This record gives sequence, structure tokens and C-alpha cells, in this order.
Amino acid sequence: MKNMKSTREKLTRQMKKTERRQQNMTAIYKKELRSYFTSMTGYICMAFMLVVIGIYFAVINLSSGYPYFGYTLSCVIVLFLLMTPVLTMRILAEEKNRKTDQLLLTAPVSLWKIVIGKYLAMVTVFGLALLITCFYPLILSRFGTVSLPMAYTAILGYFLYGAACIAIGLFISSVTESQVIAALLTFFVLLVFYITGVITNALPSTAVASFVIWIFVILFAAWLVYNLTSNIKIAVAAAIIAEAVNVIIFFAKSEWMAGSVAKVLGAFNMTSFFSNFGSGVFDITGIVYYLSIIGFCIFLTIQSIQRKRWGGDALMTAVVLAIVVVINLVVGQIPVKYTQFD
Repeated sequence: MKNMKSTREKLTRQMKKTERRQQNMTAIYKKELRSYFTSMTGYICMAFMLVVIGIYFAVINLSSGYPYFGYTLSCVIVLFLLMTPVLTMRILAEEKNRKTDQLLLTAPVSLWKIVIGKYLAMVTVFGLALLITCFYPLILSRFGTVSLPMAYTAILGYFLYGAACIAIGLFISSVTESQVIAALLTFFVLLVFYITGVITNALPSTAVASFVIWIFVILFAAWLVYNLTSNIKIAVAAAIIAEAVNVIIFFAKSEWMAGSVAKVLGAFNMTSFFSNFGSGVFDITGIVYYLSIIGFCIFLTIQSIQRKRWGGDALMTAVVLAIVVVINLVVGQIPVKYTQFD
């Protein structure tokens, strides 16, 4: 009887502890969500998004009679270049600027729950605005024949694209204490992702040009490793090894080097995956791609916050990155008839 009573007490304590943690995570989510609507940031982002989409919807779909709502969303995908920096710039940069980021490491709730709580608050602001746009295809259907499955598939892709952009902004906000720098970096990174297709076509495809570009890319990656780990030795060692591999490939197999930058940059072309959703194609490969970006950026954000106390785990980061790459490569090899549904 004593053992049964002791077991019950342990289970009760464990349940209460789990409930407290869940409440803490919910409290963080509510606090961040409330802050967006008490500071007007949330209202501004939602209004900006709805006004722009509404204008394009009125011109393309209502005035011109074009029945495909996905085309309208494709035209306004550039919205994320402006909306995401405003939405994400303060989420963690403000914590670092006020020197309250150390409280995140001593909070009674797990760090990953804090980060996810903040992330979900931003996604909710974006999702509320997008929820209103879900009525647009219904309005359009009153004036003619509209494929609602195609329209809502496009909305799903737009949501995933936006959620991935917000995850990128969340990570960038965690590496600086300046909201202005966080906003500018987020804008620049998303701009590069947005025009990746143009960049890859404009880049020289010769082996020499690719070799030079990889030199600078490796140096940037080493800087990023240093920011995540706070360990200059690891960053320098990684840069030396990567540069050595770059040199060896260039002199031993120069044909491998030709066009390699464009091929790698293709993996960052977020817009290309959305084009399938915009055309009404339910693309499992695209879903995996966007979810991979979200998960990896959240992981990097946690590593960025933890580095002040324990230092970032470069090995764990490399392992997670390898897993993400492998998953996307495997899904990409699955025949299209099993991953895309029109």
C-alpha cells in the first residue's frame, strides 16, 4: 500500500510539473501575442498585408475576372520582405539589448518551449491576417466558377512560406542586440532567397569564378559558426578544412566546381517551391522543405541563445544540418506522382 501511495504521489507531482511547464509556455505565447497588439505592431502588419492582398485581389481577380487566387498570392509574395523584418526584429534582439536574455536560461521552462512560444505568437499574427484572406476565394466564387481546392492549396503554400520566413527572422533576431540590424539582415537574407533564381542565372558558371565565390561563402560560414559557438578555434578550423577542400577540388576536379554555386543556391530558392502551391499543386516535397527550414532555424535560435552559457554545439549543429539535408534529398528522389497532387 505504501508503494502504491508513493507511486501515486510521484505521478501527481510529475503531472503538476508538466502542467506548470505547459502553462509557462502558454503564458509566454500569450505575453508575446499581447505585446504585438498593445504596441500596434501586430495591427500594422496585418493591415499592411490585407491592404496589399486586397488591392491585387480586386484588380486581378474581381476587375479582370481571373479566377485563380493563387496567381494573386504569387504576385504579393514580396510582402514578406517588408512584413517579416518588422514582425521579428524585436522578438529576441530586444531581450539582448535589455540584458534580459540571461533570464531565458534560468527560466523554469525549457528554452526550446520559450523559443517556440515566441515563434508561435508571430505566426499567429500572420495567420490571423491570412485567415481573413480565406474568404476571398468564396467571394470570387459568387461571380463565376472558381476551383476552391486550388485556391486553398495556394493559401496553404503561402502560409508555409510565411512561417519559414518568420523562422529565419527569429534566428537573425537572436544573433544581434540591435533591432535595426536584425530588421536589415532579415530583409537582406529574404531578398537573397527571393531573387535566388535571378542570381543563379546571373552568376558565372566557370570553375574559376565558382572557386572564388566559395572562398567568400566559406568565410561567411565560419563567421556564422563563431557566432553560434563563441569558439574561435572551431570556426578557424572549420574554415581551414573547408578552404582546403575547395582548393583540392578546384585543382583535382575542376569540372565539379563549374556551376556548383548555382546548384547549391538552388536549394535556397524558396519561391520555386511556392510556385507549385500557387498553381494548385499539393506538393509534399515543398511541405517538407518549408518545415525543414522552420525546424532548423528554431534549432539555430536555441543554439544562439545557449552559447552565452555553455557555448554552441558545433557538432550537434552539423548533425542536425546533415539530417535536414538528407531528409530533403530522400524526399526529392521520390517520384513526382507520389509527392505532387493536382
